[in-house]
Amino acid sequence: MTESLTDPDELRPIALITGGGTGIGAAIARRLARDGFEVVVAGRRRDKLDAVVADVASADGVARAVVMDVTDAGSVEAGAAGLDRLDVLVNNAGGALGVTRVEDGDLEQWQQMYATNVLGSVRVVQAALPLLRRSARATIVDISSIAGERVYEGGGGYVAAKHGTSVVTETLRLELNGENIRVIDIRPGMVHTEEFALTRLGGDQAGADRVYAGVDRPLVADDVAECVGFVVGLPQHVNIDTMVIKPVAQAAPWKLHRGPIDWKEA
Repeated sequence: MTESLTDPDELRPIALITGGGTGIGAAIARRLARDGFEVVVAGRRRDKLDAVVADVASADGVARAVVMDVTDAGSVEAGAAGLDRLDVLVNNAGGALGVTRVEDGDLEQWQQMYATNVLGSVRVVQAALPLLRRSARATIVDISSIAGERVYEGGGGYVAAKHGTSVVTETLRLELNGENIRVIDIRPGMVHTEEFALTRLGGDQAGADRVYAGVDRPLVADDVAECVGFVVGLPQHVNIDTMVIKPVAQAAPWKLHRGPIDWKEA
């Protein structure tokens, strides 16, 4: 486990994690709390957020919940107003809707994905920057996807949104050059969480189960959280611009091995 960043005589650093109530966001909250951060988990569902706060507290961590909808400017402004300082922002809120071809795409779903994955991230960054500029540990971590750099059939709307996420991250890094703020883009491949595929497929549990069927050791949320903990814990002058994370079974979005892998004993 990474050595705690806190000192008894110093203020505990603060990390804000959007989409922090479930999946990758919740795992990142637990990981950063173990590293000595006070984590602020933000999301739309109070019950999910409270469960993460309780989980962190049970491990002697410090956490609090903020109900925040990243697609609502007033909600983001209100959430940011409750912070008097901030060291790390993890833009994790997002998600995918649908697997249709471009010609059959539901444009309302496309708009919703863009509003969450792109505009939502921008909105939170704009609200957080004044606080981050006062921090010696200022870091922005955007959770994008391998869809932010590779296209695949049936993923047009999500791919376009995640390309948008990654492009905004890259642009922000250029624009903040000369300041002490790190800007990091994490791009996971297949991650088996409870809600991602289920939400994408409109609640079709059988369909969601088929997404991961036969895949030997897909990534899980904790794997992504470990990578976030690593990049955040590096010395402040070290910036991991882009980190692509895939399970061994996934060579590309469209190249997935289904079946056992002969894992050797260590």
